[in-house]
Amino acid sequence: MKKIIELQEATKVIQNGLEEERVILDHVSLTIYEGDFITVLGGNGAGKSTLFNVIAGTLPLTEGRILIHDTDVTNWSPAKRAQFIARVFQDPKMGTAPRMTLAENMLIAYYRGEKRDLSSRQLKEKLDYFKNLLKKIPNGLENHLDTEVQSLSGGQRQALSLLMATLKKPDLLLLDEHTAALDPKTSKDLMKLTQQFVEEMKLTSLMITHSMEDALQYGNRLLILKNGQIIKDLQQDEKAQLSLQDYYQFFD
Repeated sequence: MKKIIELQEATKVIQNGLEEERVILDHVSLTIYEGDFITVLGGNGAGKSTLFNVIAGTLPLTEGRILIHDTDVTNWSPAKRAQFIARVFQDPKMGTAPRMTLAENMLIAYYRGEKRDLSSRQLKEKLDYFKNLLKKIPNGLENHLDTEVQSLSGGQRQALSLLMATLKKPDLLLLDEHTAALDPKTSKDLMKLTQQFVEEMKLTSLMITHSMEDALQYGNRLLILKNGQIIKDLQQDEKAQLSLQDYYQFFD
């Protein structure tokens, strides 16, 4: 199987008060293979967000290495890693530019990871393309290309963020509790859309969730984090044998 991302003894230590240190990621080694859809569970402070931040490059490692396609990217900036990694955040406001239109937001996503210059961005020429892409989202957004994103609902913005993150197929899609701020029905609808995108585009994805049901239903692997360490890395067949009660026991 082809390796996409590899963490080798990834460790993050922060200063927690005067001359006090706290380990928030503790010698984590993890290999993510092409086509993996990995769900990540863990209590508060388990290290889930830290794991995502060190992969994305927004938090530098204290020790260890991160490789993308066998290239050491440990010291690469988030902008440089953006050519490989896309992310959908928990807050619907974080994945989009609120005062720009849907079309302008999609144009930003279109050029994700590319160097910017002073040449024309050719928005008008891409409107039909963007309109067809928006038809993938079953809420009529294809008819609102000129609408400012700030006028959309949270569910619409998250669906748009997902579409933008996958407009150029990323090597790794980070789903950072992307349904947590939504009501139950909207959350369920977005998870169905997420699964559709993963299957159709054959995406490699890592998804943090607090939903035990989603952890059971989605993905071919499950990581369980506790105290900055991966305490379980379950494959599809192992995951299928566990009940909700089994999952709760991991957090005792």
